[in-house]
Amino acid sequence: MRDQTFDLVEFASDAAFAIDDNRKIAAWNDPAQRMLGYASSEVIGKDCGDVLQGSLEGGEPLCHGDCDVFQCLIARRPYGVPGCVLQHRNGERIPASIASIAMSEVARSVYAEKVIACVFIRDGIATIHASENHKLQVFTLGGFGMTIGGRSIDISKWKRKKAVTLVKYLINQLDHPVHRERLIDCLWPEADAGQGWGRLKVTMYSLRQELRAVGLSDDIVRTIGDSYLFRRDAVWVDAAAFEMAFAEGQRLQGQMRWGEALDYYVEAQQLYRGDYMEEDIFADWCAEEQERLHELYLEMLAGTAECHAKLGQLNEAIHICRKALVFDPSREHFHFALMECLLGNGSPDLALAQYRHCEQFLAQEFDAAPMPKTQRLYQQILDENSRIQMISKQ
Repeated sequence: MRDQTFDLVEFASDAAFAIDDNRKIAAWNDPAQRMLGYASSEVIGKDCGDVLQGSLEGGEPLCHGDCDVFQCLIARRPYGVPGCVLQHRNGERIPASIASIAMSEVARSVYAEKVIACVFIRDGIATIHASENHKLQVFTLGGFGMTIGGRSIDISKWKRKKAVTLVKYLINQLDHPVHRERLIDCLWPEADAGQGWGRLKVTMYSLRQELRAVGLSDDIVRTIGDSYLFRRDAVWVDAAAFEMAFAEGQRLQGQMRWGEALDYYVEAQQLYRGDYMEEDIFADWCAEEQERLHELYLEMLAGTAECHAKLGQLNEAIHICRKALVFDPSREHFHFALMECLLGNGSPDLALAQYRHCEQFLAQEFDAAPMPKTQRLYQQILDENSRIQMISKQ
């Protein structure tokens, strides 16, 4: 049975690969190598998302730790993507379509590699029959976008632009009833009660029409008295998936399971493509959530850097600290962690330079000095450098 599965991949005319229940590639054929540039020896055992690095035509990520493709295949439902973009080994972005065969429970039980599906890739856009029962996927981290069943929902073509703001607001309050007065105040602050209510009814009707047009039922947005509620059970939201991955990473880090924690932190990083609702950066209705998720992201980067350091992966820890400081240079604990990693990596001069950069930034921006522990580390490095110089002169 195992040979039959691998034969299905090996002798397929299309680019094809098999994945196991950990999202790892178990088989990879020659057409896949010709299409994406990777030899089988380079990809076997790697996460399929890390290899494909796929995105949909609207720019929404196709490949991430909680992707719709994998969830469907795990549930033994085949998944097709009529149009996406994959990354070649040389960095080139390649238009493609994806089809799949999901293995039955009986078939999975006899595969030593726990293969769950065979995935087929073709150049260009294809016509693929849409599978049923897909959840709406909403991307809020970075540019806002929605997809369903491997297809981008082009919100730029919605008839009423206020319907886009309305769905964003309801997603921001997911599973919480939002009174119509709050929605009117957000969407039409200048309107009186009568005008606002009339506009809201028209916009809500338009929103439901747009959702219905992509195969979603009307009850995804429930009416509860004078309030509206977007159902959590009917939608996948990247921000919620990010928080779940971060929380699991924190739990494992607390148990000093550094490698396992790192896997979840990497998944969280993949999901965090940018700040929450970043195109609405000045909107009051999402400001609190923007700030909260921004803080969680920085906490996640701190955890990631610590896990890399504990595993002796100092170059990776240095990269994460620098990434965090580009994101927010005022976080002194990242300056401190970066100094430690540079010192441990045999670069005391770079650690000293990092301290001076931190000192200068804090003085210019906050008229403040580094914390005592950062100053002590700086002095320790200076003292050690002086000691080494004295020994070298003897």
